[in-house]
Amino acid sequence: MFSRLGPWCHDRRALVLGMWIAAFLLTNVAAGVVGEDYKQDFSLPGAESTDGFDLLQAEFGGQGAGQTGTIVFAAEQGVDDPEVRTAMEQLFAEVAAAEGVSRVESPYEPGNERFIASQGPAAGQIAYANVELPEDVEFATAGDVRDVILDGTPEIDGLRVEPGGFIFAEFEEPSSEIIGLAFAIVILIVAFGSVLAMGLPVGVALFGIGIGSALVVLCSHILQVPDFAPFLGVMIGLGVGIDYALLIVTRHREQLHAGHDVRESVQIAIDTAGRSVVFAGATVVISLLGMLLMGVSFVQGLAVGAAATVAVTVLASVTLLPALLAFAGTRIEVTRWRGLLAAGFVAVALVGAGLELPALMVGLPIALVLLIAGLFVPALKVEVPHRPPKPRRQTLAYRWSRVIQHRPWPYAIGATALLVVLAIPVLSLRLNFSDESNFPQETSTKQAYDLLVEGFGEGFNGPLLVVAELPEGTTPEDLAVVGEALAGDEDVVFVTPPVPNDLEAPTAVLWTVVPTEGPQEDSTSDLVNRLRADALPPLEEQLGTELLITGQVAASLDFSDIL
Repeated sequence: MFSRLGPWCHDRRALVLGMWIAAFLLTNVAAGVVGEDYKQDFSLPGAESTDGFDLLQAEFGGQGAGQTGTIVFAAEQGVDDPEVRTAMEQLFAEVAAAEGVSRVESPYEPGNERFIASQGPAAGQIAYANVELPEDVEFATAGDVRDVILDGTPEIDGLRVEPGGFIFAEFEEPSSEIIGLAFAIVILIVAFGSVLAMGLPVGVALFGIGIGSALVVLCSHILQVPDFAPFLGVMIGLGVGIDYALLIVTRHREQLHAGHDVRESVQIAIDTAGRSVVFAGATVVISLLGMLLMGVSFVQGLAVGAAATVAVTVLASVTLLPALLAFAGTRIEVTRWRGLLAAGFVAVALVGAGLELPALMVGLPIALVLLIAGLFVPALKVEVPHRPPKPRRQTLAYRWSRVIQHRPWPYAIGATALLVVLAIPVLSLRLNFSDESNFPQETSTKQAYDLLVEGFGEGFNGPLLVVAELPEGTTPEDLAVVGEALAGDEDVVFVTPPVPNDLEAPTAVLWTVVPTEGPQEDSTSDLVNRLRADALPPLEEQLGTELLITGQVAASLDFSDIL
């Protein structure tokens, strides 16, 4: 099959290219028309944190189970200053009326005095309001709510307002792939000595991720696909796309150098390197789809999206690439100064885009000018001279391979020892999600986080929620022993009294536990594990109810365990 596939694509190059262009346009138009429906549910089947969230949803109307952001504010004159209070209450009312907001918990409401810092130098000067949104809220809707907060911020001397929480964070698209593409251009030109040979792997990779990204958007209407899935697809697709096409182009050029014509070279390259590409791609796709077995919905969306991108890239490598090689013909060995200089300036422009340096973006128009001028300026039409190829036995790769083969055991032992040393950090690796503390200092998300730490302590940003059904015939006061056990741990700084879901006929109670340190600290993880293993099980037997530890910190630990 492979020996026939290459010549078929070579002979029908225009048809193959047209079909790929049509596929690119159709999938992207379809994705643009239907739009994206990204969503992410971090619930984990069978995890204690998930059972706790379910109980919160059933008994407390979803308190702590939905998406929650904060409006953190600090006032030098005090948050109870009449002017500050009036302005902030007006802002809370505007946010509560915004589309997608379930409710706003104001620190000025009776019973919410705990939302105002009461200890330390910042006592009475820092407060916050909770903004609850539905669990399935779209990120665009959350962004609109954030804009309402920012646009409605009162202009009062000494008052500072920061929207906090992941749901209100401004997401910046990663730029590392753009920078990587710039370096790939340079490296491929150096390796190939040909601009056209460099452009083919890059072009195939871009086709693959272009169609793959559109498929991810379409999949978001069928599966639960998180908003960062396209970037994962781009990262993997760009890597495998260049790698696979590079293998085929290298084999094709080797056959040209051996005296075969273009059609024969394409046939041999697809029949040999193409087989390897399909095998390697299938391995990657199967490995990614293996994540479906985890049973975590948003991970399944990630797996399908990334696998689709890789599959499209493999298909492009063994069909589109032979057609492009046919169009290139023997010109794949020719590089003119106009193309070399233009490619260099395109790489500079990509680095500028990745690093957000506008001055370097001038490389793109310069590249266009060079390509146009190259049609008229003789010096730019001149072919870049190539070094004659060295005999195989004189190449660095050949000589290095002979050195290794002459002394295999010392190099094998030395390489293994080096790998073991490099792997030592894995022994102390801690898996977890990032939180608001990982955002850049200049972002509102990080500044809101720091204000809460200043006003309420390090552990305030990672509270634990302990929820339980109330045994029949008991009252919340009968479960006071739970609060005492929680407060008795050395890594707990504060525990709320048991909060019933209904004052008249309670059926469940909730405790909020504030650790002494932040959510990413070892002590906080140890606290969750210690409470689950030692402190709470005896009480469950004594009280006849299950005490569930949930919240974002507990969910992160459960997710790491499942991974």
